[in-house]
Amino acid sequence: MNFETGRPDHINDWLAGYRNGAWYGYGGSEQIYANLIVEDGGSKPTESEVTAGLKDMQDTFDAQEYIRKRVAEYPDYGTQLDYIYHNGIEKWKTDIVDPVKAKYPKPA
Repeated sequence: MNFETGRPDHINDWLAGYRNGAWYGYGGSEQIYANLIVEDGGSKPTESEVTAGLKDMQDTFDAQEYIRKRVAEYPDYGTQLDYIYHNGIEKWKTDIVDPVKAKYPKPA
């Protein structure tokens, strides 16, 4: 996982959720599929399963970019609750929520 963005970027990101426990390791210094060793007696996922699984994780992450941008743009909860208290829910929606949703629309 890219620790700056949180985006899955390595087969370990997918392998960690494939089965529970410490079921895999690597037989070489590089953490690549060719060096993948199954340590729990189970079956080894195919390279295409691993690649497709990682791609699915990345696609899901990328599709939620608009959510991360919205969260960063909204004021903190306290500020929003104060705005609702003083101005009402409808004004909060039109002044705070709607502009952020318009700036970062949900993909079709």
